[in-house]
This record gives sequence, structure tokens and C-alpha cells, in this order.
Amino acid sequence: MQKAHIRHQLYLLRVPLVILLAILWNTSGVKAQDVIHMEEHDAKPYYFGITLAANNSNFKLFHDEIFLKQDSIMVAEPLKTFGFNLGLLGNVRLSDFFDLRFNPQLLFASKNLYYKENFPTRETTKNIESILLSFPVQVKFKSDRIGNMRVYTIAGLKYDYDLASNARARRAEDLVKIRKSDYGYEFGAGFEFYFPSFIFSPEFKISNGIGNVHVKDKNLRYSNVIDKLQSRMIVFSIHLEG
Repeated sequence: MQKAHIRHQLYLLRVPLVILLAILWNTSGVKAQDVIHMEEHDAKPYYFGITLAANNSNFKLFHDEIFLKQDSIMVAEPLKTFGFNLGLLGNVRLSDFFDLRFNPQLLFASKNLYYKENFPTRETTKNIESILLSFPVQVKFKSDRIGNMRVYTIAGLKYDYDLASNARARRAEDLVKIRKSDYGYEFGAGFEFYFPSFIFSPEFKISNGIGNVHVKDKNLRYSNVIDKLQSRMIVFSIHLEG
């Protein structure tokens, strides 16, 4: 199931990846420019930057066995929503082709749940808003420069802390509780375009949680039909690096 979900996320990335590959093809087909920007930058032991990003997030939902035994809630499924990220970036040079990257971010995201009920007949959406402090550590593999451009891939681990978590909240039966902490993995690819005074880096990545963020409570009717919730996110980022 995990591999199938990753394949589905990669399928969703097909259009932006094709666009980025087209940029690479067009750039590689052009004669190298006479002026090479920031030629000394590749020798820097470390450098910093900022990150602006948009995210498409949702939950991977696993139903509890009680879901099949009851006849009140007929449908419980996740919805995809959009949010945005703001972050800092620190990059340490390991070798000519490998860097170590730390990219802490503040993420604003919603991972909503849709319910269709039978008694009474109605449709309900539970809005689960998250304000995440994310701490990803990634290994970056980069190609040789082609003029003022290069391609790279990233892979790493992350830790997320939800500032808006309702895990300790005490409310009525309409609550779905979410844990404060989560951890997971990330992988993606991007391009670096060198300008005279900065590097412009568009990047796509998949950021998935491994842990179960659902706080199970059999006394909450919208919660007791759910066994596990795992976070899923596709992120498009713009890094501005110095």
C-alpha cells in the first residue's frame, strides 16, 4: 500500500516534472553563456537562503474495524487542500556533488476529513488546521553546472511539531484529535539557476509522515471509525540562495 501511494504521488508530479525537464532540455541545447555567474560559489563551505513554498496536503486514512460494524457513518475519507510554507535554508558542502541541507520551515496546512452519515442523512467536513514547525535534514546530490544552471535531487528525514494540535482539547463528540509530533521522509528534485548575485531554485518534493498522528478515542463518533492517520504532502518550493 505504501509503495502504491508513492507511485500515485509521483504520477501527480508528472506535469511539473515534464515542465522542468523541458527547461533542462532547452537550456542544455543552448550554447554556454559567455558570462558564468557566481563562479566562486561552488567552493563555498556553506551558504544560506530563504524558502517560499506552496503545499498540497492530506491524510492517508486507515479505517478502524468498527467502521464496518456500524451503520451511522457510511463514508470517512480525507480531502486534499492547499497551504503555504515559509522557511530558512542552510547548505553545507560535503564534496563536489554532495551537500548536507537543513531547511526549517513554518507550514500552514489543512488536512480535512469528509464524512457521509446515514442517521441523520447529512454530509460533514471536519476542518483540521495545522501550523507546523518542520525540521527536515536532507542530503543533496547535484550535477555539474551547465552554464548558469544545474539539476539536483534531495532525500532526507524530517520532524514536525504541530502548534495547532488539539490532542489535549476537551470538546463534544465532533472532535478528531491530532498529535503534536510527527516524523517522516522527503525526496524530490529541483534546478539551480545562477544570477549575478543570487541563485534561484525551483523544487518539487514529496513529504510523507511515517507515524500515526491520530489520537484514538472511542467516545468520539468521528474518531472511533478511524484507526490511523498519516500525513501526506506535495510541496513546490522556491529557494533564494546567496
